[in-house]
Amino acid sequence: MEESKGPRRLPPNAYKVLGPGETYQPYVPASSNIPEVTVRSVGIGIVMAAVFTAAAAYLGLKIGQVFEAAIPIAILAVGMAGMFARRSTISENVIIQSIGAASGTVVAGMIFTLPGLFILGLDVRFYQTFLAALLGGFLGIVFLVPLRRYFVKEQHGLLPFPEGTAIAEVLVTGEGGGEQAKVLVKAAVIGGVYDFCVATFGLWREVVSTRVVPALASVADSAKLVAKINVGAAVTGLGYIIGLKYASIIVAGSMLSWLVLIPAIWYFGRHLGVPVGSADIPVSQMAAEDIFTNYVRHIGIGGIAMAGIIGILKSSKIIVSAFTVGFKEIFAKKDAAAGEAVERTDRDMKMSNVIIIIVATLLAIFLFFGLGVVDTWGIAGIALVVVAVISFLFTTVSARAIAIVGVNPVSGMTLMTLILASVILVKSGLRGDAGMLSALIIGGVVCTALATAGAFISDLKVGYWLGTTPRNQERLKFVGILVAALCVTGVLILLNRVYGFTGPKALAAPQANAMAAVIKALMADTTAPWFLYLAGVFMAITLELIKVPPLPFALGMYLPIQLNTPMLAGGFIAHLVATRSKNDEVNTRRRERGTLIASGFIAGGALMGVVSALIALPGWNEKLNTGIAERPVGEVIAVVAFLALCFYLFYGAKRGSSDEPANG
Repeated sequence: MEESKGPRRLPPNAYKVLGPGETYQPYVPASSNIPEVTVRSVGIGIVMAAVFTAAAAYLGLKIGQVFEAAIPIAILAVGMAGMFARRSTISENVIIQSIGAASGTVVAGMIFTLPGLFILGLDVRFYQTFLAALLGGFLGIVFLVPLRRYFVKEQHGLLPFPEGTAIAEVLVTGEGGGEQAKVLVKAAVIGGVYDFCVATFGLWREVVSTRVVPALASVADSAKLVAKINVGAAVTGLGYIIGLKYASIIVAGSMLSWLVLIPAIWYFGRHLGVPVGSADIPVSQMAAEDIFTNYVRHIGIGGIAMAGIIGILKSSKIIVSAFTVGFKEIFAKKDAAAGEAVERTDRDMKMSNVIIIIVATLLAIFLFFGLGVVDTWGIAGIALVVVAVISFLFTTVSARAIAIVGVNPVSGMTLMTLILASVILVKSGLRGDAGMLSALIIGGVVCTALATAGAFISDLKVGYWLGTTPRNQERLKFVGILVAALCVTGVLILLNRVYGFTGPKALAAPQANAMAAVIKALMADTTAPWFLYLAGVFMAITLELIKVPPLPFALGMYLPIQLNTPMLAGGFIAHLVATRSKNDEVNTRRRERGTLIASGFIAGGALMGVVSALIALPGWNEKLNTGIAERPVGEVIAVVAFLALCFYLFYGAKRGSSDEPANG
């Protein structure tokens, strides 16, 4: 069956919960065998991984701005498809995107932690950073593979996968063209130009707060009661795809943080003249943002951690079943043809091979720490246990967070990893430079594993929607991780030699500086905010008992409120679009057109984010910035622009039913 005979759009039930007996048939049916893993797709994917790894690492460390590479790579794959005598198939483009997307995951894992080695003045070697990235990435892949069916198949329609939806829509629209392509491209241009005007020209303020109203500004100062919204197009598009249910839960978490806990902490702490906990200043001198960073955010981190444990318990049957099959494959003779009975689009790597790779990777981590990081096998064993347990535990958190929100709370989970690792190492007698080195490398391995797992679940969902063989994606992801680990290590060492991470001309590396400060304090026996983490743990348990998903709520508490409120706006628009008509078919067409527009916002925002970062690199953004955003009128313009964007999303989606019945 030729691909050209397939549907031009994703099936109608691509984003819906399947009914009893209903199955999902992907864009490329399981019976089709079109080019997928070719020299072209693998070669271009490797080049994409190398280029985007170098670019993302350079920009992330130089200007403190990290961009997601997955959507720009998908756009480039579509653009390059027609450059060959045989046009690239959609399955080849999925492979290109999947390999290339390893760049963003490895960069996120590395630049959040390992520049701290240079900041703390520790002796760093190439193989240490390379192996931390490589082994962490491998661990993220193999811990996720057993969960693929659960997240992408069994949870079909229950989890929105906002970033994955945008990638799938870009690839399908590029394949089919026509009216859908026009809608997507137009939305991408609008969303891209909109976000570019904010990031580069400063024509209006990116974040609007209630302080724009004088009376509410007084309340923000006197009672620490403040709300904010990011008026960006990309994050609004994410909210549309996430939907009203999850967007409401996320924003409810933000409201608890910003409208309840921050004012409460201020009320009880405003008379204290000394710092509390690990804070540097007393509560009486803090703004609302300081209270959030020093206290409330830790409750969210505890909730995220407990949500991971709950997720493991909920999916325990799937995990046990997968590993049981794997051990049976290892120790029992099995008909080689039996595995091939599974449909091509549901065929994973053999679980026996997954288990072997897990064991080999964990052994390599043990040897890596024993021979290349510390000089005692006892500490190496402790490092192995910390890496294995936390990576396994938080894999479900990363996957579910990306599946729900499109944002991976990897920095919060890494912070908790560093705290736990530091406390355990100190109790084991390892302090000083050796302790800080070990803790940061543990953090680097775990951070890369979690970033990889979170992003990879989106790749696998895209493959599920489009009909790509998951086994091919899983195998080739190792190649992408290898290339990205090599490139990010080289860039990291090069930037340290050219610019350095300390001194007047040092690279920004904000996340790594924060992690280094935490490590240094903990190695000096500073107390971690355990009671705040524990409060988050009990909060997550309470939410689970009352049937509220704890992870999105905890994410709402952890993420800055300005990133969550526009999601609610997008989710509310999605609800209006899908419920305004009494005709279900009309509502479906509207929702699908809105998804195209929202995907365009995300794609355009991601692509122009790269352009904005490139412009900021030599300092051109300062010359191009108009300064309007910093004036009071900048917030007024931002509100007007955001409302216009929302109206475009709503009415643009409604145009998807121009041929609706008269009673619609």
